[in-house]
Amino acid sequence: MHDSIPARLGVPSGSRGRGSPVRRVRRGGTAGPRVARALRGNTLAAVLLLAVGAAFTPVVAQQQKVTTGPGGSVPQGTKKGDWVLPGRTFQLTRYSPLDQITTQNVSNLKEIYSYTDSILDGHEGQPLFVNNTLYMVTPFPNRLYAFDFSNPQHPRLKWMYDPKPDPAAPGKACCDNVNRGMSYYKGKIIYNVLDDHMVAVDANTGKEVWKIKLGDVNKGETMTMAAVVVNGIAYGGVSGGEMGVHGWLAAVDADNGKLLWRAYSTGPDSQVMIGQKFHPYYKWMQGKDLGESTYPPGKYQIGGAAPWTWVSYDPETDQLFYGTSNPGTWNPDQRPGDNLWSAAMLSRNPKTGMANWAYQFTPHDEWDYDGINENVVIDLPMNGQTRKVVVHVDRNGYIYTIDRTNGQVLVAKPFEKVNWSTGVDMQTGRPTLVAAKETHQGKLTKDICPSSSGARDEQPSAYSPKTHLLYTGATRVCMDYGGIEAKYIAGTAYVGAAVRMFAQDNDMSHRGDLIAWDPATGTAKWRIAEKFPVWSGVLATATNVVFYGTMDGDFKAVDATNGNVLWKTHFDSGIIGNPMTFLGPDGKQYVAIYSGVGGWLGAIVPGHLSKDDHWAALGAVGAMYDLPDATKPGGALHVFALSSSGSSGQ
Repeated sequence: MHDSIPARLGVPSGSRGRGSPVRRVRRGGTAGPRVARALRGNTLAAVLLLAVGAAFTPVVAQQQKVTTGPGGSVPQGTKKGDWVLPGRTFQLTRYSPLDQITTQNVSNLKEIYSYTDSILDGHEGQPLFVNNTLYMVTPFPNRLYAFDFSNPQHPRLKWMYDPKPDPAAPGKACCDNVNRGMSYYKGKIIYNVLDDHMVAVDANTGKEVWKIKLGDVNKGETMTMAAVVVNGIAYGGVSGGEMGVHGWLAAVDADNGKLLWRAYSTGPDSQVMIGQKFHPYYKWMQGKDLGESTYPPGKYQIGGAAPWTWVSYDPETDQLFYGTSNPGTWNPDQRPGDNLWSAAMLSRNPKTGMANWAYQFTPHDEWDYDGINENVVIDLPMNGQTRKVVVHVDRNGYIYTIDRTNGQVLVAKPFEKVNWSTGVDMQTGRPTLVAAKETHQGKLTKDICPSSSGARDEQPSAYSPKTHLLYTGATRVCMDYGGIEAKYIAGTAYVGAAVRMFAQDNDMSHRGDLIAWDPATGTAKWRIAEKFPVWSGVLATATNVVFYGTMDGDFKAVDATNGNVLWKTHFDSGIIGNPMTFLGPDGKQYVAIYSGVGGWLGAIVPGHLSKDDHWAALGAVGAMYDLPDATKPGGALHVFALSSSGSSGQ
């Protein structure tokens, strides 16, 4: 049964935590309130965005030279114990071979350094460590800090780089002013800035080396993706599925900052960079110009499908993997068709950008189930053989194990409650829909699980080659969802939905899990229940210690084999960042993480939203109205070691 949408709702103010416009009832001096007011209306005036053709320049580059070890590959020449990529490895395994911190001694961890950056937005992403220096990128204004760890007993701030971004950018960012991280390449730190610039900064001096503008905030384009460098090419994707952007991934020469190519997510094959070598596994994804014909005429140009999170790379098969977001608008009745290539994973040649294959997780997405979560590249023992796969934890509630050579789904099983679908058809690769949970314009579909925030959002998992398990956070939140007519105006919200979220089974004591998942069988080996959604990333180590954080501020270490909690500490502000570990010049192992609650489900805290409006933040407040009682806004870097001595920092 569908109920009519309450007339008072319109499109609620506020939304989620990922990089285009809805959270901002209060944004601390940004343009956010203007966006929030615009979202309260049911309609917007119509303007059509003219698409920009894909730019393509032939690239002369060699396949990435790498050092391969347990858990994946790192750039050749990387010093043991350094962390130079967002996920440590190209494969995004977030696994460290460091072995000093063990299940026996992790209880002796002490915080030896902290630095407060005074920015009270959500702190996603993770630090880097290279050449005895720890690097931190903040939320907007996306300052880059370098901390000298030459003497780990007395770390010091070395320099700070300010990219001076356009102050209009926060008013276009959907859910928070987050940044997911940076990469080190040939003496430079390279990262994306919210106002659509990619920058390279001298890692030693903090001086700007180059800077390139890739998008236009006036069209609602922002950038929150973690920059990754492969084959001397740096990648950045646009955010803004809620702004009706034309999603794209850009490739930039990491040496000089010149644009090499731009691949759009939707549109004709020429813009999506699909050619004769494109071979999706499933027939319904085989055909010409499907990125255009699976939208109503002209709609692909405002079709969303923004790649706003993570890029992984397989040096063995020379493939780049990333995911795309929801199609625009959220109202599915305004865009009949499968809406390719939204909510999908794409494989591309990293040098030329040409697509190899693709797989769409949620055709004609009716629930805002972005397909942007990380694609972990592993060689997995399955049924007596080793398969080359990517493992993807999707917002739609399924974890997929996919053959990375051709895009065939090998395993697809729910990891939290899923009631919009009864399963994934292994012959067609399509989910089997439950008609009662489909959404439509003018109707309120009730009790859909998971919510639009997903059974897990962008917070990345970790894979251990020792246990062959994937460790991931999860969210136990459901929703009521109704489609509303939306009109497109460039640079303003193009949402078209009213959403109210609530705890699954109305259980406010259990809204999240940390899960140890077997990707070979599609089963959970153990779970840790948390009061709030687990909105941090995960770190796995060679000693079977797994680290993660909670939205109410606990930083924990658990046993990878059974989930037993081995150690925890508490921060004043909740954790939505990702833990990492490194080896200092003293030969000791350190662990670092950011605190600073925010993001979509955490929007109520830094946004100071009303607890009483359960439709605010595109429904997130309904599930998280008690979070301000458990934590507060903040933003800090924290470093831990087994040694009890050290500096207390700032």
